Amino acid sequence: MPAELTGTFVTLDDGRSAVRFSRTYDHPVDRVWRFVTDPGELARWFPSRAEIDLRPGGTIRFAGDPNMPESTGRVLAVDPPRHLSFDWGGDELHFDLEEADGRRTRFTLTNVLAAEDTAARNGAGWEVCLAALDALARGETFTGSHAGMSAPWKEFYAGYLAAGVPSGAPVPGLG
Repeated sequence: MPAELTGTFVTLDDGRSAVRFSRTYDHPVDRVWRFVTDPGELARWFPSRAEIDLRPGGTIRFAGDPNMPESTGRVLAVDPPRHLSFDWGGDELHFDLEEADGRRTRFTLTNVLAAEDTAARNGAGWEVCLAALDALARGETFTGSHAGMSAPWKEFYAGYLAAGVPSGAPVPGLG
């Protein structure tokens, strides 16, 4: 059975390519904001450990992925608890939170791509990471890896390829 894909390949108004994911969580916006900004919460679902100086121009330190070197990014915009965007390895990540009905939150992650051929690879990786976030939001423990080569991303990658999402970029940790 093929993996169920939740991401969408999009072209933004400014012409840049992106993959976008949306979820609705049974938590208020402030709680989902902590999933996105608190280093302890991020460590449970984000592909790298991330420590964020939560202000425009602030530094983000990324570490802990055995297939990627430690690096830094920069906060592009922050509007607590509704929006956070930062650069990471040439890409931009945008997290948008919107109140759904007073107790629920619509979460949207947009990965603006530095190169279009990374869409399938990144989409597959985010599928696994967001499955870990989904479990966290349900109060469950995600079993298995949500980042790196041991994460179950290959089935998602195959699904994105079959859907015609741009591909071809190298996959860190392979070859």
